Amino acid sequence: MSSNIKNEENVFLEGERELLLDHDYDGIQELDNPLPEWWKMTFYGGIIFGIPYFLYFVVLGGPTLYEEYQKELTFIEAVRLEMAGNLDLFDPVDYEAKILIPENLARGATIYEENCLACHADRGQGDIGPNLTDAFWIHGDGSPEFIYKMVVNGFEENGMPPWKDFLSKEEMIQVTAFVQTLKNTNIEGKAPEGNKVD
Repeated sequence: MSSNIKNEENVFLEGERELLLDHDYDGIQELDNPLPEWWKMTFYGGIIFGIPYFLYFVVLGGPTLYEEYQKELTFIEAVRLEMAGNLDLFDPVDYEAKILIPENLARGATIYEENCLACHADRGQGDIGPNLTDAFWIHGDGSPEFIYKMVVNGFEENGMPPWKDFLSKEEMIQVTAFVQTLKNTNIEGKAPEGNKVD
């Protein structure tokens, strides 16, 4: 609010004389400046919104914040489980399309170096893990589908960890494609293990 001292000459801006209140406090006069319309509309809108909000959440027993949180958490868990199930699915057509892209093989080599090299050695010749360059396979037949599922689920009894919690489906396909390039390169390394696959 603007104010003027009574014992001085009052100076009014345009339209202020009509706003002057008919009283003073210790010689101070006040103008009755109305609140802006947007402020009043916001205030009244808040009241109008608050009535059904109060009725729904307090009177009619609408969900609490914790209940809404639990609902969202349940939804997220369902999506996570669905995605985890999709990780196991191997699509040969999609795989064949992706291995034709050089960037995917290059990315697969990088993923191999970052995650697989410690057990399978730098060129796949085997160390703790089996040799990936020969024609022998401990489990399965060495097909892309088999290798992909081994990457996804691992074989913890033999020390192979599941990578589905650390790599995306795209990354697991890329590293599968790279491991396929190691097959039958017969790099000298760990002795053959498992059964020979023609």
